Amino acid sequence: MGRWGLLVFLWSVTGFGCAEQPKPEEPTKFGVKDYLARAYATVDTLEVADAIAAGGDTSLVFVDVREGDELIRKGKIPGSVHVPRGVLEFYIDETSSMHMALFSSGKKIVFYCESGGRSVLAARLAMNMGLEEVAYLGGGFTAWVTGGGTVEHLGKI
Repeated sequence: MGRWGLLVFLWSVTGFGCAEQPKPEEPTKFGVKDYLARAYATVDTLEVADAIAAGGDTSLVFVDVREGDELIRKGKIPGSVHVPRGVLEFYIDETSSMHMALFSSGKKIVFYCESGGRSVLAARLAMNMGLEEVAYLGGGFTAWVTGGGTVEHLGKI
């Protein structure tokens, strides 16, 4: 078989140019509603009344995942720790130079944001990274204030 014969043989065996090749499977696209639905279905909710009643319970820590300007404008839950959602993975990961000890303390971590969406996603992320004692504050900071929770006002952070 000459050079051209070999080329034609390879061309026909591979199907190159003859038959339509199977397309790689398209990646599944998820929107924010999909992510929220999955998170709400798998993350525990701590209702505001229960959170307020927990008052000085040292076995849980509130983690505020809102942006810094939100804390300055609206305040925060007293004693809560501010961890913006954008850097959460770095603070949770024990191998990161930014790791925060509270994420490996064994305490229950209760995430909150303004209304609950960002915090349930943060809680789901924490679960995916191996944290087991995780919840989010149902209704977020808005529900906390409406429910009569105490607010610590900040000048600057």
